[in-house]
Amino acid sequence: MRAHDDTGRPPFSRPLAVESVGENGLRLVLEASEEERSALAEQDGLLGISALTVEAEVTRRGRDRLRVKGRVRAVVAQTCVVTLEAFDSSIDEPFEVEYAPEAEAEAEYARAMAEIEAAQDKAGALAAQPDPPDPIVNGKIDLGALAAEFLALGLDPYPRKPGAEFSPLIEDAGEKPSPFAALSKLKKD
Repeated sequence: MRAHDDTGRPPFSRPLAVESVGENGLRLVLEASEEERSALAEQDGLLGISALTVEAEVTRRGRDRLRVKGRVRAVVAQTCVVTLEAFDSSIDEPFEVEYAPEAEAEAEYARAMAEIEAAQDKAGALAAQPDPPDPIVNGKIDLGALAAEFLALGLDPYPRKPGAEFSPLIEDAGEKPSPFAALSKLKKD
């Protein structure tokens, strides 16, 4: 699975400079090209992606933070785990992520991990912990990379073609005989 191409960029990249977001925010609609969809399909182990659209609303949170809220919509081709046939399925995955300057994001992540590590009930502490912000790197966030993450999260790991049902290869012949019944029969003979 490749998360980046030969240049180190993710397969679907739409960098956005933080300074370009005004006080009223931004509303964006992004479309992945055929080449980007092909690279994402390879990365996510899909047969293909015929459509990928991202709708996002980017708003300021104070002077240095951003919040990105929206959804990823896609049509992906997968292999059914029951019939092994290809089929298309729709993905509609909402997202909401906060971004902070890199140093702040790293500090909040470290604080959250320390709280989880110190807790007796680590699973409970993890569940109660709000997500730390993602880092703003070099004054930019990447909306394409964010969309690719949520596309992957929206995929069914065991996709089933509509109407596909699993049926066992061996039919149950009723009640299984006890192994002691076979011994009993030998003893009678």
